[in-house]
Amino acid sequence: MKMYDVTAPIYEGMPVYKNKPEKQPTFNRVTNAHVTESRLSLDVHTGTHMDAPLHMINDADTIETIPLEKIVGSCKVFDLTKVEDGITKDDLQGLTIEKNDFVLFKTSNSFDEEFNFDFIYIKEDAATYLADLSIRGVGIDALGVERSQPGHPTHKALFSKDIIVIEGLRLKEVPAGEYFMVAAPLKLIGTDAAPARVLLFEGL
Repeated sequence: MKMYDVTAPIYEGMPVYKNKPEKQPTFNRVTNAHVTESRLSLDVHTGTHMDAPLHMINDADTIETIPLEKIVGSCKVFDLTKVEDGITKDDLQGLTIEKNDFVLFKTSNSFDEEFNFDFIYIKEDAATYLADLSIRGVGIDALGVERSQPGHPTHKALFSKDIIVIEGLRLKEVPAGEYFMVAAPLKLIGTDAAPARVLLFEGL
C-alpha cells in the first residue's frame, strides 16, 4: 500500500496567501535547562487547510461541524496541469465526476515553490457545475480556491451545497486516480477554517 502525504509543511518563511506578513506563522521557542517548549502563532488558513462556510457566509457553520465521514473516504485526483488561468466548466465536463465524489484537482500550482499571484483557481461556472452534481468536497493545490472574483462566487456556490473545500494541497508527486483520503483538520471550535493533515492511500 502506497501513501502520499499531500500536506504542506508549516515553518517560518513558508509560502502564504499573497505573501502577507501577518499570515506568516511564528514560533517562539524557549529552553530552560533541558526542557524546551514552543509557542505557535498561526493563521487558520495556513498551508493545507479546510475552509468552513463561516469563511465567506456570516453566521454560517464553523469548522467543527464538518462530519468526519465526509472527509475520510474515497476521493478522485484529476490531472489538470494543462489548464491555464482557471478551471472552467468545460475543463470538467469530460471528467468522471459523480454525486458524492470528493475531487482533488492537480494543476500547475503543484510545481510552484513560492506564492504565485496568478495561481490556477476554480472559476464560478466550474464551481456551479460541481455544486449541481452534489459532490461531497473539492480540494486544490492553491492557497485559495478562487482569486479576483468580486463577491467570492466560487466559495459561495460550493458552500451553498455543503461542499467541503480544502486548499493548499501538495499534489506534485500524486498521479491521477482514485485514493482513500484521510483529511484531519485541527479540532478547533468556532473558527472559519483549520490547518489539516491530508493523506492519500493507494489500493486501500
